[in-house]
Amino acid sequence: MTSFPENFGARLRAAREARGLDIESCGQALRLPVRVLRQLESGEYAGIDYHVYLGGYLSKYGRYLGVDETAIQIEQERLKPAQPTLVATGGISHSRYLLERYARAATYVVLTAAIVVPTIWLGVRGTLDRDVSHLAPLDASPVAQADVPPDAAASVAATQAASTPLPPTKPVAPTVEQEQQPLLASMAPFPSLGDNTPSAKNNVKPESVGDGAHSLTLDLPNASWVEVTTPDGARLEYGLLQAGTSKTYRSDKPLVIRIGNAAGAQAMLDGQPIALDGFRRSNVAHFKVELRDGKATPTGA
Repeated sequence: MTSFPENFGARLRAAREARGLDIESCGQALRLPVRVLRQLESGEYAGIDYHVYLGGYLSKYGRYLGVDETAIQIEQERLKPAQPTLVATGGISHSRYLLERYARAATYVVLTAAIVVPTIWLGVRGTLDRDVSHLAPLDASPVAQADVPPDAAASVAATQAASTPLPPTKPVAPTVEQEQQPLLASMAPFPSLGDNTPSAKNNVKPESVGDGAHSLTLDLPNASWVEVTTPDGARLEYGLLQAGTSKTYRSDKPLVIRIGNAAGAQAMLDGQPIALDGFRRSNVAHFKVELRDGKATPTGA
């Protein structure tokens, strides 16, 4: 490092000698090495360890000897290294800065949308297609039966006959109309087409449910969903009844009746037939049984 003029160091030495102090006693008082004090008085700063502390040494020694504070500050400013000038080596436009900042985030968003949205759409569509195909309201019109090959129809009919309990019937020879009627291939428990004969229905004894002076009898040639409830919510019937079912419901309270697949169904109230066509909408019959002056009367629901 370059040696500086001895102007300030000579002033330190003159101040020490004017006070009649030797350099060793100054070192002990300031707790500084004598070697450092000699370098300060000679202006040779190159050999001082930890050059970053040089300004502190000068300030401490000068104040101890009573040197003017202004002279100390001037010497410290002179020893500060010159700072290099900052020079701009390049620049970037504001639009390019924004593009580089948000381009990566936008890429992640687009890729995520391209993967997640089709996945969700396919999942929802598959669920709807699978569920809606098995749902149909009770008020829906009956679906036309599809033609199936004779072998497949015979197999389905045999499976249904084996799995569905049927009431005892007398053997009846199939008519020409029955032989030409197409069969329905389905997993639903449909009855055999030969069960809707007068002899089979007459041999079935109506099952009785409930107690009361008034009776409602339902004869169902086809499998039907039946709901019979009282105004207080009690259920005399709630479920699917097999084809050929004949059932009587007795009650002293008004009733609310709903019959699904009501085509061909017959109802009798206290032995008198009820015209279900007046209460049927699409293929569902819905009516009430009201009690007026001790007499049961069917009315619209």
